[in-house]
Amino acid sequence: MWLIISLIIIAMLLLLVEIVLLPGVSVAGIGAIISYAIAVYKAFIEYDSEGGWLVLVIAIISAIATIAIAVKGNIWQRFSLKDNIDSRSQTPAEEQNIERGARGTAITRLAPSGKVMVDGKVFEARSIDAYIDQRTEIEVIDFENFTLIVRKAKTE
Repeated sequence: MWLIISLIIIAMLLLLVEIVLLPGVSVAGIGAIISYAIAVYKAFIEYDSEGGWLVLVIAIISAIATIAIAVKGNIWQRFSLKDNIDSRSQTPAEEQNIERGARGTAITRLAPSGKVMVDGKVFEARSIDAYIDQRTEIEVIDFENFTLIVRKAKTE
């Protein structure tokens, strides 16, 4: 009898782990199913059909109760992230006092992306023109996240 009770408790724990920690079909879920099946099989062997059906009903009820506790018991809240990350790996060009119309030089060939230098700082850039050769003067026309949108500077 203790083996059957132990198997049902182990199956409930594995089912809880499956729902909370490892969603999807994983080893814990398969282990829970196998543990329930062995408990029911043992009950049919040791206690005939009455005991087997009783353990089957208990297994089904315990599985439903475990799922209900996991879903409605706010167990998810304990494992969910509550902090917002508002830091950045780098400062956007807009915040580095680079303005539209600023001029610089292409450090690498922009085909259509590459690196440019504006006001002594190096930035990732994307050209709206087809290609811009290295050491060509460029003009900033817009910003997109951490990338400058540039074109060839117009010579006057």
